[in-house]
Amino acid sequence: MQITEAQKDAFRNDGAVLIKNCLNETQLANCYEAFKWNVANPGPYHFRKLDGTKLQTHIDNANPAVKEHYDNLVKTLPFAEIFQQLWGSEHVWYFAEEIFSKEGGNSGRGPWHQDTANLPWAGPHWGNAWITFQPIPKKNSLEIVRGSHRGIQYDGSTFANPDDPTEPLHADGTYPRLPHIDRDLAEDPNSWDVMSWAVTPGDVLFLHPRSLHGGAAVDAECPTRHTLVLRFFGDEARFRCLPDANPHYARNGPLFSEEMAKLEDGGLFRSPVFQQLA
Repeated sequence: MQITEAQKDAFRNDGAVLIKNCLNETQLANCYEAFKWNVANPGPYHFRKLDGTKLQTHIDNANPAVKEHYDNLVKTLPFAEIFQQLWGSEHVWYFAEEIFSKEGGNSGRGPWHQDTANLPWAGPHWGNAWITFQPIPKKNSLEIVRGSHRGIQYDGSTFANPDDPTEPLHADGTYPRLPHIDRDLAEDPNSWDVMSWAVTPGDVLFLHPRSLHGGAAVDAECPTRHTLVLRFFGDEARFRCLPDANPHYARNGPLFSEEMAKLEDGGLFRSPVFQQLA
C-alpha cells in the first residue's frame, strides 16, 4: 500500500492519521477472530479496575497465550509496509496487542492518557494500529490531541477513579499531572485541538502512542465497540526507564518486564522476543 506525503505528514506532525480501506474482508475477519479469542480467554494483564463503574470496559494487553498467533497474523497484514513509510524506518517490529470491548451502550469515555506514561517507550518510531469491527460515528470514536506526541510527557492515570481521570499513576513529581481535558473542553470547546474520525470496518487509525488520546464511549446509538490495537516499533524506538514510585510500573513497566530489565535507559529498543517484520 502506497502512503501519500500528506498521510506521512499527518502522522509525523499531528500524531495520527486515518487510512481508509486499509484491511480487506479476509484480513479484517482474521483480526476479529483473534480479538474474540482474546476476550474469551483473558490473560494475566486483563484490566479490571473499572468493573462495576460507568467506565467498565474489557481491556487486555499482551496475552502470552495468543502471542504466537498474533506474531503470525501480523505477517499477513499491511502494517509493516505502512509503518516503514509513515516513519521512514528500514525495519519494523511487532510489540503486542491490546483489546477493548465495550458493550450494552452504557460504557463512558475512556480517560485521556499517553501510553508512554505506563510503558517504557521513547522515540519517533512507535505506532498503534487501531482497528474497530463496527461502524463508529465520529462522536463515539477515539479522540487525539493534535501534535501532543511532540509535547509534554504527563503522568499517567490510575484508571481506577471514574470521578477523577487525572488521578496520577506515579505521583512522584517526575511528570506533571494530566490536565482534565474533558472539563476544559466542556468549559471551552477550543481549549484543546482534538482530532477524531468516523471509522468504517476496514479503516485503520494509526497513532503515535505518546499522543494524548481517549474518549470512544458507547451509547444507545452506538452500543458496541470492539477494538483491536496492534503495536509496532521501528529503527528509532528507544527504551526509557519509568519512575520507580509505583512498584507495578517501576522502571520496566508491566509488559515483558524480564526483557525490559535487560535494556538500558536511552538505548535502542530491541529484544528477540519481538517479531521482526521488515
